[in-house]
Amino acid sequence: MIGSQPHRSLANLAQTHGPIMLLKLGQNTTLVISSASAAKQVLQKHDLSFATHFMPAALDIRSYSTYSLGLLPVDNQWRFVRKIINSNLFSVKSLEASKHLRDQKVEELISYCHNAGLSNEHVDIGSAAFRTLLNLICNNIFSKDFTDPYNDSGKEFREVIGNIMVDAAKPNLVDFFPMLKKIDPQGLKRRMSSHFDKVLAILEDLIEERLAMGTSEHHDLLDVFLKINQDNPQEFSRSCFKILILDMFIAGTDTTSTTVEWAMAEVLRNPHIMAKSKEELEHVIGKGKIIREDDIIKLPYLSCIVKETFRLHPPAPFLLPRNVENQVEVNGYVIPKGIKMIVNAWAIGQDTTIWDDSKEFKPQRFLGREIDVRGQNFELIPFGAGRRICPGLPLALRTIPVMLGSLLNNFDWNLDVNMDMTERFGITLQKANPLSVVPILLN
Repeated sequence: MIGSQPHRSLANLAQTHGPIMLLKLGQNTTLVISSASAAKQVLQKHDLSFATHFMPAALDIRSYSTYSLGLLPVDNQWRFVRKIINSNLFSVKSLEASKHLRDQKVEELISYCHNAGLSNEHVDIGSAAFRTLLNLICNNIFSKDFTDPYNDSGKEFREVIGNIMVDAAKPNLVDFFPMLKKIDPQGLKRRMSSHFDKVLAILEDLIEERLAMGTSEHHDLLDVFLKINQDNPQEFSRSCFKILILDMFIAGTDTTSTTVEWAMAEVLRNPHIMAKSKEELEHVIGKGKIIREDDIIKLPYLSCIVKETFRLHPPAPFLLPRNVENQVEVNGYVIPKGIKMIVNAWAIGQDTTIWDDSKEFKPQRFLGREIDVRGQNFELIPFGAGRRICPGLPLALRTIPVMLGSLLNNFDWNLDVNMDMTERFGITLQKANPLSVVPILLN
């Protein structure tokens, strides 16, 4: 009954059994939340009881569960690491200081598309956005690019990050039947161990390369991490910050690039939306110009396109699954301690009691409507809510509209109203068939 599209099949089950369901999945009991009001209960009112993320068996390797910000319980170590990340990467001051890097990477993306347009070649939008974000994160941490679309440098690193995302998303029998843990019947843990070994070895080489330089003038995140490691070797070991760096690559590339790809696909198949967005961009920015972050607030329709993409194609359809730490009562139901909990953000985005024409892509529904994505409006929670809200939210809300707006404003695109919009379920909700389209240079 669950099948390959669990976000859809569980949403259908909720139509019959209600927004709070308890399912027996294998040996595990799983609480499924499918409405905004129920999500508010578990992510805000009873936040602490649901604050620990579920540990997938395939990721219980190489100290990942010990150091990953996404998997740490809410304790002093989690607070310490989260403070480091927030203050050095996602604070307003840090984001302003790194704005020039994001501008540069978006310019490189537009240049790549321009060259493809000159040659009448297709651009894989998702892959191009993924490379842009990979290099952006690499520059924030290591002050260097990892990949070049023209000579395929950094191919190994890009592939291993992609393989981690693919294998982490596969349903694992061990998660449903823990007694199979030692057998690893699908070999997912073995493969994931191999992926982690490769990427951690690459990161170790980069760290050693930096240490061999002596005093660094980069003032990037690696310098910050090395300094904190030097001052607090027990609390912030090298293993800890290598896993933290890996977290940034896993969380910061696929989710954002997938959102840009879905947004482009929806705009391309809706000519009236394309025309309206181009009209706004030309009026506010000027035709053929790259969008800057300060422009976003002046582009309400572009922001509506991003919100509507989050509603219809949430990057993490089940957010990150949680464990129930304490027995708690939610809407009159007693939720037992020790079970798993998922919030079906996709189902909430399809709720017909909240959204008219919920299956239609209609950015205008957000015009003049005070609905934000920062975890306060539970009808739209692509980043989650509460103390475990995605820490990368401030960066994503700057990056996605700038990339999307720049792609729309610098090229015309072949419109395809019959585009295949089939989804592939995983940690992120991806397009099953990549969006590949030729950029048409402006006259």
